[in-house]
Amino acid sequence: MTIQEIQEEIIDEFDLFDDWMQKYDYLIESSKDIPLIDETNRVDDNLIKGCQSKVWLHAKQEGDKVRFTADSDAIITKGLVALLVRVFDGQKCKDIIDNELHFVDAIGLKEHLSMNRSNGLVLMIKQMKFYALAFQAK
Repeated sequence: MTIQEIQEEIIDEFDLFDDWMQKYDYLIESSKDIPLIDETNRVDDNLIKGCQSKVWLHAKQEGDKVRFTADSDAIITKGLVALLVRVFDGQKCKDIIDNELHFVDAIGLKEHLSMNRSNGLVLMIKQMKFYALAFQAK
């Protein structure tokens, strides 16, 4: 699936819920589907700097695609990074760099997150795009 198709799928899924408590529950539930980071990659170098919670993000290149694994010590944050991994994992570097994540605004995520979580979300996105840029430059 393309990044656009995955985003549309996420938007459709969140549209099934009537209120934000249900959406938070779904976000928490989606955190269980994240490809968890290997313990050997759960190091300070893989922490997202500036996040209030601890968020580990690891990327590796497989051919022309980027593979992401992640984890967090906070359940909502883990759900957020799980959504991002779902969108970007297995995608080409150029596609990760060139695509904007419109699903974040479309599902109302930014307006329902605390300022700290919203800033953390932006930092996670930037780090994922940075990895793709670094791999592309190789």
